[in-house]
Amino acid sequence: MANTVNIAKKTPERKPDFARFEKVLTRNGEPDCVPFYELYSDKEIMEAILKKPLTAEARIEYQLVMGYDYVNAGYKGFAYTRNYRRTQDTAALPRDARSFVDDNHGIIETRKDFDAYPWPTIGDDLLDNLFEVQNLLPDGMKILLAAGGGILENVVWLMGYLPFSYALQDDEQLIWDMFEKIGTNTVSLLTKALAGADIKKIGAIVQGDDMGYNKGTMLSPELMRKFVFPWSKKLVDLAHSYGLPYILHSCGNLDEIMDDLIDHVGIDARHSYEDKIIPVGEFKRKYGSRVAVLGGVDMNFLCTRSEGEVREYVARVLDECMPGGGYALGSGNSLANYVPIDNIHAMYEVGRLKGVYA
Repeated sequence: MANTVNIAKKTPERKPDFARFEKVLTRNGEPDCVPFYELYSDKEIMEAILKKPLTAEARIEYQLVMGYDYVNAGYKGFAYTRNYRRTQDTAALPRDARSFVDDNHGIIETRKDFDAYPWPTIGDDLLDNLFEVQNLLPDGMKILLAAGGGILENVVWLMGYLPFSYALQDDEQLIWDMFEKIGTNTVSLLTKALAGADIKKIGAIVQGDDMGYNKGTMLSPELMRKFVFPWSKKLVDLAHSYGLPYILHSCGNLDEIMDDLIDHVGIDARHSYEDKIIPVGEFKRKYGSRVAVLGGVDMNFLCTRSEGEVREYVARVLDECMPGGGYALGSGNSLANYVPIDNIHAMYEVGRLKGVYA
């Protein structure tokens, strides 16, 4: 197994301070040092670094060890049943199987499927995870609250991308009803969570909604504006009504819709970058005056190159993205169980040593 040394022991100590990350999200000048950000880390990665099983307390310990200024919290007891395809997991830290969305066959392809689907309800245990994290939250940290899944993602995952595409032509009312159902549920989930939360302990809202692929968006910009953005804006407006920044994680080439996301939807930060689409430094130069930039260490590079190459790469990213603030260091997507532990350590060691503002 790769070296699992505690990286906090190898580099300067960094105490959690959410004000540092908030300064990035609001693009309010340069913080004391570049904060770190990940959408999530896989259970296998966290357990390998901590060298013990994952519990609620251990998850928070992991956030502290890694140098984050926040703890993630989501919803409990709410999920959409959908079709998956599964195969062997060949990662260095494998799980039982690796799952993929079935793009060719959805669990809801017709009106009959829609009416028969067992739609989940928003139960009383929805906020159990949030309350647990609130009670364990260390000094200096705040919670990044999940918005409840992506609007576009959940519609496409439930229908399958191919049946969804056919329905756009053959049964547009079903498409409208799918977005209405998913959108209403997502807004209701976030409304309930924010109403029940200790708002002083919430730092920002995070939504993952993959809107693109390498060459463009999953739907045309016109269809994104028609079906997706009205719901995205409701979520952003809800977050802003509580004075909370809104982070969007979205993979893919979003160049045709970035103006919509920034100026109309109103997101405060964007996460998820690939060098073959747009390197994070280039994105920072193009959009960094209008939206905070999070992560961006290319996943392919992080997974396939040596520690030394990763260190040099991360140093270049910091040189390009640090000036003026508005940037947090992390991977281009997430710390999945196939990312080499030593390269994770290397990325954040460079961040600790080099990511300090004068």
